[in-house]
Amino acid sequence: MTALEIADFIGIVSFTISGFLIAVHMKLDILGIFISAFLTAFGGGMVRDVVANKTPFIFTHTLPITLVFATLIISIVFKLHRITDLEGKTAFVITDTIGLVSFAISGALIAMDAQFNFIGILLISLLTAIGGGTLRDMVLNRIPSVLMSDFYGAIAIIVGLIIIVIDYFGQINNVNLLILFIFGIALRLVAYYKKWNLPKLK
Repeated sequence: MTALEIADFIGIVSFTISGFLIAVHMKLDILGIFISAFLTAFGGGMVRDVVANKTPFIFTHTLPITLVFATLIISIVFKLHRITDLEGKTAFVITDTIGLVSFAISGALIAMDAQFNFIGILLISLLTAIGGGTLRDMVLNRIPSVLMSDFYGAIAIIVGLIIIVIDYFGQINNVNLLILFIFGIALRLVAYYKKWNLPKLK
């Protein structure tokens, strides 16, 4: 299994839980829960693949949708739907963070494979990381997190920048990507709990 596939699968599982928690918090029915989980898990990856002129992975393999169904079942079995005060709960913050960083990595790797330039790599990293959550929030009439909260989109751009630097020195490998993955998660969690935000106009 390649680093790209690992990043994609981790992102799918994490964002499925994130979409599930949001849907339950907003008291959606079973179909609404599935749509929320589906959009969160696959929205960013589908945008990425279309821009990179690739057939979306979900259209050619059964494993991604199997991961979504399995994750939803496990979430119900472990009664994650009983979580209240969603935005402040560790389960939501961590799963959303893992999905964000995983998809930022996979987006940057896909963009490099497609021979995109510096800006293209950063944009695809960002779109992959925030695309699913943004589509979900738009459908659910929520303000997307990337527009207002705690370094959210900036994390994806930072991850993309680091991958560009690593690639420049020819050091793209599983160990370095794992270190980057851990760093990205730690940075987002610190930003979240310390309430770091990008500057706003006054």
